[in-house]
Amino acid sequence: MKRIFIITTFLLGAVSTIQSQEFSKHALGLRLGDNDGFGIEVSYQLGLNSENRLEFDLGWRDERYFNAIKMAGIYQWVFNLDKGFNWYVGPGGGLIFVDYDNDTIKGDDSDAFVFIAGDIGIEYNFDIPLLISLDLRPEIAFGDNHHDDLDFDIGIGIRYQF
Repeated sequence: MKRIFIITTFLLGAVSTIQSQEFSKHALGLRLGDNDGFGIEVSYQLGLNSENRLEFDLGWRDERYFNAIKMAGIYQWVFNLDKGFNWYVGPGGGLIFVDYDNDTIKGDDSDAFVFIAGDIGIEYNFDIPLLISLDLRPEIAFGDNHHDDLDFDIGIGIRYQF
């Protein structure tokens, strides 16, 4: 019984050491990508502690039949994989304001709706204050009859850390 306690304590200590990493309190940059079409977002990350952060994105989407402004907020848990490599996961949501082109069935119209999202990704933290990332953000929109479904927003990010 004593052995199990010592082994369990050692494993819990090792896991907590593996998960702790150092990343900057602030990171500002761009996130490029979208599920269809092209989107660019200004992205800001605020480190809450050594394992959690908030990400705020403000972006523009240019798609075939509409343009949109998108605001997102994501809470992330960050886990260290290896020196400089981290992976992260978390929930979030946001708002989208859409301006439809007059070529569509909806006509020349505007709309706004909310979405909930998840986020999972991998990032590399260079020795210089540069962070690159690749993430997948599944999103479900509410209040938009045209896009009430699951979308997968894939993005590549580059951020300056300070």
